[in-house]
Parts: sequence; structure tokens; C-alpha cells
Amino acid sequence: MTGQIISALLTVVLGVSGCVAYFWGANRLLDLIFPSHGVQGSAAIDNLRRQGLIRPWLFLGPALIILTIYLVYPVIETARLSFMDRGGQNFVGTANYQWAIGDREFRQAIFNNFLWLAVVPAACTFFGLVIAVLTDRIWWGNIAKMFIFMPLAISFVGASVIWKFIYEYRGVGQTQIGVLNAIVQSFGGDPQVWISIPFWNNFFLMVILIWIQTGFAMVILSAALRGIPDETIEAATIDGANGFQIFWKIMVPQIWGTIAVVWTTITILVLKVFDIVLTMTNGQWNSQVLANLMFDWMFRGGGDFGRGAAIAIVIMLAVIPIMIWNIRNATRETGGH
Repeated sequence: MTGQIISALLTVVLGVSGCVAYFWGANRLLDLIFPSHGVQGSAAIDNLRRQGLIRPWLFLGPALIILTIYLVYPVIETARLSFMDRGGQNFVGTANYQWAIGDREFRQAIFNNFLWLAVVPAACTFFGLVIAVLTDRIWWGNIAKMFIFMPLAISFVGASVIWKFIYEYRGVGQTQIGVLNAIVQSFGGDPQVWISIPFWNNFFLMVILIWIQTGFAMVILSAALRGIPDETIEAATIDGANGFQIFWKIMVPQIWGTIAVVWTTITILVLKVFDIVLTMTNGQWNSQVLANLMFDWMFRGGGDFGRGAAIAIVIMLAVIPIMIWNIRNATRETGGH
């Protein structure tokens, strides 16, 4: 443990020092190549103009290089592999996509992803908005927000392990240590293997992501609610509007853009959901999703690069329209700046 901490601290120190050294050295080199001091007349103005054109790229350059290596190139390579055979050597055309359309497990994963899309973003946004409104009205609201936000600091795998103890099932005659089964037994019911119940197990897994992401929605929406002018609320109260009318007809319309951003952000996350399913069920009992199916085909059973890449491209194509809509909506909200 001590060695890991030292290694992490050393990495941070070296990384920060390297960045500082790069930007200082790059700016120093730029000043030497195009000096603005000691140069007279139009030459100094030309050098300043050249510095102004080049300097932004000194900051953007490393990020663009990293994005190209770790984002652009993998996308191109994945698209290429999706038209190749199992080993990624021979061209097979659209055979992998034809397989996907006809595969029962792929269709099940598509169906499950649609279920996640229909439930999780809506639930997170709704609970986040309601909690944001309620906690702004009580003196201990910030304490409540802290506890609701805390799950966001937990990894998906860590959260899944926590919820495994909630859904845990022990055999007949054994003491049930799972919280949910203990509650069911206390009301005279029979314990169940909750995560193995087809169709409904998807909702038990969704609860984990809702538990994690509600804090994110709450924080963003709470900040948006604080931006609503008090005069608007006071005028509505004077006109006789009740609490629900103020919430639904005054607050929600004024923060609709923020609600849409939260909704689409969580939607993109849901399309890529992987860790929770892998940890809880590994796609068994009809709980498979696209990302976990891609992982299975790409890295398990000897690996099938072609089919795994085809599933990855399907996920990417599903995410792109939502990202474009989100960016356009954000641009419109900021007036194009």
C-alpha cells in the first residue's frame, strides 16, 4: 500500500512538473524564434502576430495528439475491424453486422439497453430535481445533499458489490444476509434470487445506476434552480399559485435546458453501461447489454475481433446523435458563444 501511494504521488509530481516544463520551454522557444523585444518597427508587430497565431497551438497541441492517438485512431481501427473476420485478418464485408441482426443475444441486449434508456435517465432526472427542490427548503438541506451525492464518488464496481449484499440470497434453511430478502422474510414472504429473475432483474440493476447518478442530477439542477430570480417566485405566490404550480409552471420551464443536458448526459452513460452488469450478472438471465456483449465477443472465448468491433460501432452510432443534440442545445443556450 505504501509503495502504491508513493508511486501515485511520484506520478503526480512528475506529470505536473513535466507540463510546467513543457509550457515554459515552448513559450520560451517561441519568444526566441519570433522575438518581440529588441526588434524595431513592423518586424516586432509581425512577430507578435505570429506568436499570437502559434501560441494557442502550444496549449492545444498535446491534447490534440493524445486525442488522436487514444480516440480518433481507435475509432478508425474499430471500424476497420468490424469488416474483418474473427482474427481481424481477412475482409468479410458486412457479415458481422448481418450476424448481429440475426443473433438472439444481440437483440436481447438491444431490448435491455432500450429498457435502461427508458427508465434510468428519467428516474435520475426526476429524483434529482425533486430532491434539489426539497433540500433547498430545509435548513439541513446541504447535509442531505452531501449524503445523496456520496454514491457518485464510488466506482460502478464498488457500488455493485454493495448492492450484491442487498440482493444476496442464501439457500433454504440458511440465514438470509441480504437486506432485501431479510425485509421480505420479516413480512412473511419467501426469499428470492432477485438478480436471476428474467426481465425484472434489469430493473434491480438499474437501481444501482439510479442510486449513483441521482446525486449528479441533483447538484446540476440545484445550481440551475438557484439561478431562478426570486421575484418570479414571489410574483407567482402573490398571484395565488400553490407549491406544485410554482414548481411545474415556473421552475421547470426556466431550467428546461439544464434538465435536457442532465437527461442526455445520463443517457450517454446508460448506452455505455458495462461495469454493473459485468459485476452483478455477467449478462446471464437475459440481463445482457451491448457493452458487456461487446466485451464477451472481443476478449472471451478466444476473442472475435470482428463481431466485438461491430457491436462497438453500433454503440458509437447510438451515442453520436445524442451528443450532437446535446452540443447544439448547449450552443443555443449560450447564444452561440
